[in-house]
Amino acid sequence: MAYKITDSCVSCGTCAGVCPVGAISEGDGKYVIDAGACLSCGACAGACPTGAIEEA
Repeated sequence: MAYKITDSCVSCGTCAGVCPVGAISEGDGKYVIDAGACLSCGACAGACPTGAIEEA
């Protein structure tokens, strides 16, 4: 199951830095996860300082 970034995202970029496959990029107002590339490893969710990343 892929992860998604909620509106709690503050665009700090921490998640993009920890994603092992580069599935996270800066979107319009918040970061976004490419569900097709996401491995569902949870590294991004564990690193997010605002808890904005959850399972989709």
